[in-house]
Amino acid sequence: MFNPRPRIERVDVGGGFHAWVVDDALLDPQALRQRAIAERERFEPAPHNAYPGLEWRMEDDVSAPLADFFLLHLRGVLGGRRTQGLYSRLSLATLQPPDLSPLQRLCHRDRFGATPDQMVAACTLYLFDDLALGGTSFFVPRRPIEQINADIRRWHTMDSEAFTHEIGSPPGYLTDSNAHFERTGLVPAAFNRAVFYDGSQFHNSHIARPELLNADPARGRLTLNGFFICRRAAG
Repeated sequence: MFNPRPRIERVDVGGGFHAWVVDDALLDPQALRQRAIAERERFEPAPHNAYPGLEWRMEDDVSAPLADFFLLHLRGVLGGRRTQGLYSRLSLATLQPPDLSPLQRLCHRDRFGATPDQMVAACTLYLFDDLALGGTSFFVPRRPIEQINADIRRWHTMDSEAFTHEIGSPPGYLTDSNAHFERTGLVPAAFNRAVFYDGSQFHNSHIARPELLNADPARGRLTLNGFFICRRAAG
């Protein structure tokens, strides 16, 4: 399923972090895309997390090859040892700016309750042709993390109008620096490109043209997302 001889490039995304960009990640990316199109009824809203759209949890026929690829090529460079948990999903970002919750208008981290001796790695594999649908942005906080964490807890309880008043910008996906976060990196989208990164760095989908989002997997921002909970490598 995954390319056994991948082209991997390390990219500095700021804040002391790197991302690893894998082009031609799948041997047959159209097969996974056509599966999403043929079984589009499997996509469901994701109220249990902050993902702004629809998702379809993948089974072992996708998750197992992804786990093997991660083990062989990415886990060590991302600072992980033994993989202790993994899940993958096909995702479709669909929400328009007025429908976003406050936290969906910000960058985020993937932590999954990891303990200090664990790290969470993540990946996004782009399965769409229209590159205007956007890649992945990376951010660092402009203020001490304790203050940012307190603000995030407070913003979570706000409605959209109150949040808009506080941050002084209209509803929309975060694509550039603001008073709270500085954008330090951007990995552009490309069909069959995957980006692997440390989930503890703030990041988000770089959706500058939300009017292009679509719930049709043949036209929308279709991605394969993976999350890996690993023991943290010593040192």
